[in-house]
Amino acid sequence: QVQVVESGGGLVQAGGSLRLSCAASGGTFSSYNMGWFRQAPGKEREFVAAIRWTGASTKYADSVKDRFTISRDNAKNTVYLQMNNLKPEDTAVYYCARDSRVRAPGFSGRIDDYNYWGQGTQVTVSS
Repeated sequence: QVQVVESGGGLVQAGGSLRLSCAASGGTFSSYNMGWFRQAPGKEREFVAAIRWTGASTKYADSVKDRFTISRDNAKNTVYLQMNNLKPEDTAVYYCARDSRVRAPGFSGRIDDYNYWGQGTQVTVSS
């Protein structure tokens, strides 16, 4: 059974940085794209970033481009989200998820394309 566990959330002032980690167990981590999503209070869950199973390419939502960086270490079955220059509007629960498609050729920002999710980690950015 695949399990995905996020960590690294917390409270930070605007302009600060946080690094989220996502450890996956079960399955073949290195064969799947991984994604980060977030959900703010009263809002729908939204795509943040994704990384190809090889680690060779990435995709970002426009709202986080040039501030967030997704990376992965397949030897450690872990994916990271480095978040810099955080803004109050980045406040949300951040979720890590595994794409349902093995060795997918393209990225997906659709929630339905991800079938294993973590429990989420809270990120709060104060102004």
